[in-house]
Amino acid sequence: MSRSLPRIVITGVGLAAPNGDNLPAFRQALLEGVSGVELFETRYMEPVPAGICHFDQYKYQSKKAARRGTRAGGISIYCANEAVADAGIDLATRDLSAVGVFIGITEHGTVETENEVYNLGTYQNDVKYWTHHHNPRTVANNPAGEVTLNLKITGPHLCLGAACAAGNVGLIYGAQMLQLGEVDLALAGGVSESVRSFGVFASFAAQGALARNDDPTKACRPFDTQRSGVVVAEGGALFTLERLDDALARNAKIYGELVGWAYNSDASDFVLPNPERQAQCMRKALKMAGLTPDRIDIVNTHGTGTAQGDEFECQAIRSVFAGSTRTHTNNTKSFIGHAMGAAGALELAGNLPSFSDGMVHPTINLTELDPECALPNLVIGTPKKLDRVETILNNSFGMLGINSAVVVKRYDGN
Repeated sequence: MSRSLPRIVITGVGLAAPNGDNLPAFRQALLEGVSGVELFETRYMEPVPAGICHFDQYKYQSKKAARRGTRAGGISIYCANEAVADAGIDLATRDLSAVGVFIGITEHGTVETENEVYNLGTYQNDVKYWTHHHNPRTVANNPAGEVTLNLKITGPHLCLGAACAAGNVGLIYGAQMLQLGEVDLALAGGVSESVRSFGVFASFAAQGALARNDDPTKACRPFDTQRSGVVVAEGGALFTLERLDDALARNAKIYGELVGWAYNSDASDFVLPNPERQAQCMRKALKMAGLTPDRIDIVNTHGTGTAQGDEFECQAIRSVFAGSTRTHTNNTKSFIGHAMGAAGALELAGNLPSFSDGMVHPTINLTELDPECALPNLVIGTPKKLDRVETILNNSFGMLGINSAVVVKRYDGN
């Protein structure tokens, strides 16, 4: 990374995951092999495996505000407040016009719109019963805007639509805004309300890509020969990002330094990924970080549990990390399902503690490895202790061919 630009560090993490409402609980579940997937009732379908969050949605907002807003907004408000608290920041002492909120999303407002359409049928579709909250719920900036209303932040806010790469893209955008001097503090990451929308489940089912299993905790099976598709999940993870000098000036704890990132486009298919473009994305992120593949300790895979998606990503990873004996790979979706716009951010958050505990959390539900999904030092079943973890590369890819990769390095005090 060019030192002409400010160095960017992560100083706080706020998250809501299906198996944990904060980073310590989430990390413990990942190390202990605890799944957050359960059976979920959704409209028009039999119960389906899904990753459901159980955070206290009224911890930081009133019931009235929650009813007016969106599920995505509620998750965002929870994660933003948790991230600020974790960073030890008192917003009352900050210039709130210099705080930015940048949230990656797949969709939002879908949940509420589906409910509105369904409920309107009970009134013979008389539109005078249509809610006046519809428009602010569905505008593209809603979840980030709900955070600014909740925290009284007057700086810039945006939602970044980047499909399932959105969690990484939100993080990247926040870092760039700090480097440009547009903000002095960024709340950045990704959120997803996907499980509350029956349409998401129905679409994956129509595609033949919705996972099923008699035991819901075993439904998400990336890289396994018996994988049957996606387990839809909700959740969110937002990070407080600061310039290194600002973090040091207030003696902040530092989770890690963002040293490289990239996102690109396949330009080849609506749904099927392109391993060549994915490999290019990883290489570009490594180049920005000034690192060769054999300097990466952990690659957190995107692996969703779909047949071709897993296979193509593994091709890309093998092409980049071939010959690197140092690099280990793992998968977080096997625990929580696919949290869509939150996936990249949640998965990075779950791996950040590796810098302090030296552990690589495992991939679960992998009983028979598909030979097409063989990966360097894939950690399966139980955590692996390394002498030291210095670097993490986090993959996150999405529909319409958007790819992202983020490289985070241990901050060593230099």
